[in-house]
Amino acid sequence: MSDSITEAGNSSLIGQVFQYLQLAFQIFQSLPLAQRISLIVLAPFLYSITWQFIYSFRKDRPPLVFYWIPWVGSAVPYGHKPYVFFENCQKKYGNIFSFMLLGRIMTVYLGPKGHEFIFNAKLADVSAEDAYSHLTTPVFGKGVIYDCSNSRLMDQKKFVKGALSKEAFKRYVPLFKEEILKYFKDSNNFKFNQREKGEIDVMVTQPEMTIFTASRTLLGKEMRDKLDTDFAYLYSDLDKGFTPINFVFPNLPFLEHYKKRDNAQRTIASTYLSLIKKRRANNDIQDRDLIDTLMKNSTYKDGVKMTDPEIANLLIGVLMGGQHTSAATSAWCLLHLAERPDVQEELYQEQMRVLDNGKKEITYDLLEQMPLLNQMIKETLRLHHPLHSLFRKVIRDMQVPNTSYVIPKDYFVLVSPGYTHLQEHYFPQAHSFNIHRWDNDAESSYVVGEEVDYGFGAITKGVTSPYLPFGGGRHRCIGEHYAYCQLGVIMAEFIREMKWHFPSKDQTVPVSDFTSMVTLPTGPAKIVWEKRVPHETV
Repeated sequence: MSDSITEAGNSSLIGQVFQYLQLAFQIFQSLPLAQRISLIVLAPFLYSITWQFIYSFRKDRPPLVFYWIPWVGSAVPYGHKPYVFFENCQKKYGNIFSFMLLGRIMTVYLGPKGHEFIFNAKLADVSAEDAYSHLTTPVFGKGVIYDCSNSRLMDQKKFVKGALSKEAFKRYVPLFKEEILKYFKDSNNFKFNQREKGEIDVMVTQPEMTIFTASRTLLGKEMRDKLDTDFAYLYSDLDKGFTPINFVFPNLPFLEHYKKRDNAQRTIASTYLSLIKKRRANNDIQDRDLIDTLMKNSTYKDGVKMTDPEIANLLIGVLMGGQHTSAATSAWCLLHLAERPDVQEELYQEQMRVLDNGKKEITYDLLEQMPLLNQMIKETLRLHHPLHSLFRKVIRDMQVPNTSYVIPKDYFVLVSPGYTHLQEHYFPQAHSFNIHRWDNDAESSYVVGEEVDYGFGAITKGVTSPYLPFGGGRHRCIGEHYAYCQLGVIMAEFIREMKWHFPSKDQTVPVSDFTSMVTLPTGPAKIVWEKRVPHETV
């Protein structure tokens, strides 16, 4: 009897609601067209403002940055000047706050505690795969990097690490040098055999030098030689798949650069696959490059082997994964040194000292004896973290330690080591280029303590350092040492072969362009170079 009464009451309530909706619709239809259009346009704004007002009373959520435009939220101030946006929000809300970004609620946790909270979060709580796969999979391909389970990704890192060992770096250094000197000789940007001086745009030269050196060392001479043909343009087309619009809209097939991205991925992957099949057919698997390494060792812990198409896709991921960041970092190095001839001279004198006035060839062991060179790269990475924001998607509700905040499932968490790098509290005169702040190297030290192996080798678990240019935790970049080796040789050759400065005396280092996925210098970023006379000082 009571159930029947309840059902009758519910039916009556539903009927009343339906009548009110019908009445509201009739009133809406009776309005003039202009008023109806105005209501349709205003409704999302009214809903958004009302929702934000109600949300502001919640004490179990981080404070939400107010925004006027629904869905878009704070995309404009964040996208153009993320560090200014973070600073303004930090002053108002503290280190923990949320903002709307193109339909996603992003919860930011600034500072070393934020590094710890997000980088060392449990797999059950956050997912990098869910945050990035829609961007990376069309570029890298299926079954690799973020288009697979985390355990598979950790195994893939382990497979690749064989080509990122100290023994491998010793083989790579002369290859780096060979490629760089070839570029100085043959590239239209330099033409050393014909010119004594010239002007270059570092955002033209450095991406080219980076992919030439990376391809030669990681993929071998056969793949490197293809970059001297029209094949090189495919990498450029693939590179265009890493843009903000691709992050928001992974597939817009009616746009030309999406078509070029997909064609480039298919063509490059099939080229790698052809070489893999050729080596297998000829039983020609040695230890020449990463291709051989993966063909010999790419069996997951559960006994499943990577397929050859997956190996081809992983090769793309390895080559392209560090392309943007290393190219940008070497460009920033050149720009800062253009403003600081005194630092150029310091680095040159270090080269002359270690290489016995140029009598010795550069080697990996000698590169390790150049602390100022490494400190210059380290300082550049501090000033210009390649990625201003790193994301994870929340898989289940997360309690923020020592707060009342709970970050709900389907939110995103965001950490910004690059913002921390620029804080006076951790780095006095944080915006100044000072390679000697690293003389004792204290600031860059990871917290000493427990180590953890996520499947690709033991690393320090603590990530509360204010200096994290390569991230931390299970997704820490495994190419850190390769990047230092590659950048070290590139910059060492620049320093020994030439001097450079800005085209005009009043020019300074360009400001950062944050509208790309990687923090780049605002163009045009040009320098004037002049060949050194042997043993010359600035």
